Formats: sequence, C-alpha cells, structure tokens
Amino acid sequence: MKLKYIYIIMLVLFLIGCSDNNSSERGQNNTSNAIDITDVILNKRTANCADYVNNYRSSVQDINRQKPFQGNFSVSVSGDRCIFTTNAIPNHNFNDGDIPFVNKVSEQTVTYEVTTNPQQASEKTELSLTKDNAIFLNGVKLDLLAAGCYGVGNGKIGCHDMEQPWRFDPMSSLSDFKTDSHNAHAQPDGTYHYHGSPVALFDSENAIVSPVIGFAADGFPIFGSYFDDNGTVRKAKSSYKLKEGDRQEVNGINPGGIYDGTYRDDYEYVAELGDLDECNGMTINGIYGYFVTDSYPWVMGCFKGTPDSSFNKQKPKN
Repeated sequence: MKLKYIYIIMLVLFLIGCSDNNSSERGQNNTSNAIDITDVILNKRTANCADYVNNYRSSVQDINRQKPFQGNFSVSVSGDRCIFTTNAIPNHNFNDGDIPFVNKVSEQTVTYEVTTNPQQASEKTELSLTKDNAIFLNGVKLDLLAAGCYGVGNGKIGCHDMEQPWRFDPMSSLSDFKTDSHNAHAQPDGTYHYHGSPVALFDSENAIVSPVIGFAADGFPIFGSYFDDNGTVRKAKSSYKLKEGDRQEVNGINPGGIYDGTYRDDYEYVAELGDLDECNGMTINGIYGYFVTDSYPWVMGCFKGTPDSSFNKQKPKN
C-alpha cells in the first residue's frame, strides 16, 4: 500500500511538470533544443514574422578581448504578435577592428514585439533617439542614429535633441565611430548594435535574391540588398544623394566644408532617384519591406508603419 501511494504521488508530480511545460504561445525559449545559427547565412524570404518561430543559439568570440560569448535568441507568437527575446549577442565574432570598442560588450535581457500584420500608416514616423529601429534575426538590434553632433561635447555622445543639426552618420568613414567589420559596436551599457548592414546575415557579394534578415519596429520585414528586377537580380538603390556645394548654416551652426557624408544633413531625398522610397523600402509582389543599401540611409530612412512601443528606449544611447 505504501508503494502504491508513492507511485501515485510521483505520477501526479510528473503530470504537473508536463503541464507547466505547455503554453498557449508558440516557440517558448528552450536553449537545449535551440538551432545553432553561428555564422549562418539566412535564406528564408517569407515576410511574416510568425514563420521564424524557434529558439536559436550561437557560440562566438569577442576578438579583441579574446572572450567567448553564447548568443541566445527566440521568436514566439502570441495572438497576432511576434515576440523576440534576446541576450543581444550576435551569431558572428565581433569587436574585430584595429581599435577595440570603447565600451565592453555584455549580455542583455531584451524583449521586442511586432505585429504579424503590419500596415502602412497615413504618415511616416521619423527615426529618433528614443526608439530602436529593428531587430535582426540573430537577436541584435538596429540603431541607426548616433547621439553625436557637431559642436556638442566631443561630437560622439550627448546630442539627444533631435532638432540639433549636423548629426554624425556612424556609417561614414569620416565620422570615426570605430565600428567593427559588421558596422556595429557597443553602447555604454554594453549593448551590441548595428548602425548599418549586419553584413554576415546574407550574401552581400553575389547576385542572389536576398532573404529577410530582420523586422522593423513597425513589423515590416527587412531584406538584404538584392532583389529580382524583372529577371535581373541586382542591388536595390537608395533615393538619397549628397547635396551639392558647401555646407550652409543651419540654426546658426555650420561645421564648414563640402557635403561629403560626414553628417546626416549632408543628404537629401529625391523621389524616384533610385528604387526605394523615403523610408528605404519598396513593395514587391504586394509585400512592402526595407532594403539594405550600399549608401545612405543604409537600411531605413523612417518608419512606413507604426512602430511598436516595445522598441522604446528607457533613455537615449549613442
């Protein structure tokens, strides 16, 4: 009889344990069964974030610090929302430049959400320092804007007023933001983030139609650089160009020199100059998406839809 009671108790505990593991959400974080995406080149082109539900992991190295890291990233779905949970460690080695990052990369605990059915808004939403731009499918965010402006502090941090002119473009070789080979570096809190193309997530050298590599805060997909233009596979072209001549004073401030791409204000949008709209996106086969480009604005120029509040920053970062 005693053994019978013990057996019943053990059976109840087992059933409780199984019940706890069930969930109404698809794709709960489970690193033991995670897919290894270390140095993986993505290939899926489906534009619905729900098609990427899974748990992912990677084993990478901070090159300059000679320190190993484990990346953990998951995509799950709850109702009509995709949930991205990440420790913000990429799926590739990082900090591989001649000069080490000023800030040391560290693991984070971050969750973003986007709608599974993004819609274009009646008006675009400008990029700002108060909101992250996107989450890539390796768990690292896109944060295009720098908190550095001409004439503010040392030019690298402290420029949190979006009305301040002459904001540096971190992607310009003239700005000296000391990013690694993936156009990324670390924020003061240790968050690794991209300022442009993540490079490693898609084939950027060969003329192959690019996959979805991430999702913007408004839920629209981000593709690599290549698309099929009526049978010709080529890179998407931005519709921004450098202004001509010498820089002019803005709000009483002028850094001098010619428009050479050092600052975001060096560029202007010219409708239909390239393939992409003001937000650096276009519609193909009924699907709107942003594209990585070889020139400004690099990935996104604005939000075509309404960005989710989960991408709001707690405080401005550089």
